[in-house]
Amino acid sequence: MTVDEPLVLGIETSCDETGVGVVRGHTLLADAVASSVDEHARFGGVVPEVASRAHLEAMVPTVERACETAGIALHDVDAIAVTSGPGLAGALLVGVAAAKSLALSLGKPLYGVNHLAAHVAVDQLEHGPLPEPCLALLVSGGHSSLLRVTDVTSAIDPLGSTIDDAAGEAFDKVARLLGLPFPGGPHIDREARSGSSVAIDFPRGLTSRRDLERHRFDFSFSGLKTAVARWVEARERSGEPVPVADVAASFQEAVCDVLVRKALDAAAAEGIEDLLIGGGVAANSRLRSLAEERASKLGIRVRVPRPGLCTDNGAMVAALGSSIVSRGHAPSSYDLPADSSLPVTSVLAD
Repeated sequence: MTVDEPLVLGIETSCDETGVGVVRGHTLLADAVASSVDEHARFGGVVPEVASRAHLEAMVPTVERACETAGIALHDVDAIAVTSGPGLAGALLVGVAAAKSLALSLGKPLYGVNHLAAHVAVDQLEHGPLPEPCLALLVSGGHSSLLRVTDVTSAIDPLGSTIDDAAGEAFDKVARLLGLPFPGGPHIDREARSGSSVAIDFPRGLTSRRDLERHRFDFSFSGLKTAVARWVEARERSGEPVPVADVAASFQEAVCDVLVRKALDAAAAEGIEDLLIGGGVAANSRLRSLAEERASKLGIRVRVPRPGLCTDNGAMVAALGSSIVSRGHAPSSYDLPADSSLPVTSVLAD
């Protein structure tokens, strides 16, 4: 099926947000999200079984809310798109099962799409068609990746990724050390505004000459997290107060410095003039400002979706589904699996 302005309903359940979006072409009609983050906060992180149960309970009302907001009936859609991976296996299964049920009952084509590719595609809803090629820096609780995007529907090549903790995971763990709530990213960002980013010289992972020879475009934040923990523990042992704002600002600067430095290095190496930043950590104010500041000096354009489109949502799945339909790709089969480790090179699952 090839449609110039397809009406696509997208379902996202890879982690703790139940997202349902409705998109026509590159126009966002609805973005309904039901989050279970409050249920996970007391555990300090996402509990897979809790997330799966929350998706089950939220799916039908979230679909209904998205359709009502978009002013459509389910039978109006041209296709159903769903995140089939990567993500939490149980959570993915809920979304995939729901999408299959809708597609079968409505007689509509089903498209199982890659979560990471969807984070790239969502920017089209705000800034129009993607430059091809572009370089994508995806940073979230589970991923820190540098990708060369030649065609968001079929040709995404990984250049680098995290070898241990993802950036968002490091934010959560450091927030816990500082007594800040989960999820940690927004709280560290907020605290950092009143702190000094040069108060503490925290390490920049995989940036030494030897590391760059083997891991030029890869990321590592485990050592940084440990360095923060040791610094905080030393202050507590000496009976001195922990300057939360300074620790938050210095930690945040270390993360953003490495992310931006490697992204711009990759863009220069690939001869690409457009950098797209996506994923939950892309909502971080320092990451946005530092990327724009450094990129402008190199003549590289930066695109970042508004914060609400950076975190997991159904709109991004619908946006990618719309692009896939528009380019005439064959739909997935109705026995589409949920693949928790789906590689980014597989934009469209069989």
